Amino acid sequence: MSDRAAPLHVLLVATSLDIVGGQAVQAEYLRRGLEAEPGVRLDFLAINPRLPGPLQALQRIKYVRTLTTFVWFGLLLLWKAPRADVLHVFAGSYWSFLLAPAPALLVARVLGKPSVLHFHDGRARHFLATWRLAVPLVRLADVIIAPSGYLVDVFGEFDVPARCIHNIVALDDLEFRLRARPEPRFLHNRGLEPLYDVETTLRAFRLVQDRFPDATLVVANDGSARAGLEALAAELGLRATFVGMVPPERLASMYEDADVYIMSPTIDNMPGSILECYATGVPIVSTDAGGVPYIVHQGRTGLLVPVGDVDALAAAALRILEEPGLAERLTRAGQAELDQYRWPPVRDAWLGLYGELTGRRVAATPAAATS
Repeated sequence: MSDRAAPLHVLLVATSLDIVGGQAVQAEYLRRGLEAEPGVRLDFLAINPRLPGPLQALQRIKYVRTLTTFVWFGLLLLWKAPRADVLHVFAGSYWSFLLAPAPALLVARVLGKPSVLHFHDGRARHFLATWRLAVPLVRLADVIIAPSGYLVDVFGEFDVPARCIHNIVALDDLEFRLRARPEPRFLHNRGLEPLYDVETTLRAFRLVQDRFPDATLVVANDGSARAGLEALAAELGLRATFVGMVPPERLASMYEDADVYIMSPTIDNMPGSILECYATGVPIVSTDAGGVPYIVHQGRTGLLVPVGDVDALAAAALRILEEPGLAERLTRAGQAELDQYRWPPVRDAWLGLYGELTGRRVAATPAAATS
């Protein structure tokens, strides 16, 4: 077999599912998809690798965990990177960027390997503005990819060119259900962290519950603010249930049991839950933080309100419940948005980029086999 016909060797550097979050989920979707492509030979390097054997005990010790994981990651990177044709590096902001993506980009530059920085973090503007090394380090990448036009625009504010390749929505286990007359069954499943401002969701739901006493709210996911939020829900007398992390196999039933999706982030990029709502027919009510308006079109695919506005969020939620035909119109339009997030167009964009960086044509699986 000639070199030109050999599969392209891609080293994917990303968070593994040992750390639950949007980056890990997207990395797993991309990993599975690329592994099925005959034109790609995929190698995966977790930025949070498990130490071998008995050394794993060190990863249970605070501070020691960070140092040992960083050293083991570096050794694996130096072993795997020379064999790759291109490095595809997932990244977030702040220390997480410095501990793994930055070393990967530096190694790629030293080895003369083309690199892709795949940036997933709605806090990018603050990171690029306040961390002195942020802009020089991201410029080490040959190409910067963001999953939303929002982050492309943010990078542009710092004269750093970036392109958009969308996230992937996995539809295999998700079924669309039309909610012509939605019941007051609400779902929130963003992280229970300050940037997602779950307090605003809880206070808005209190106003919804005043109108619909039988309304219910399921708060999925977990985070540092959970205890305080549970206390607030009890203080407000909410019919709210905190269920913690929902495993992937229960994702479909979680959306099936909901009739309205509500969230109130203050900072955001491209939440995968929006795509899951489009896929399952759950109407969306959200604040207009960060990249949310880039994927939720106000009045067409969802309802958006200003950040921190409890009354507006509650009013939008009540519109979903009370305005005839609104939920059906929004969710039909949302379902039509999904085509651009399916695997074949996203796959073609990545293979085209790899080919551009390496000067090699990367053949894709025929469309009939991926539909």
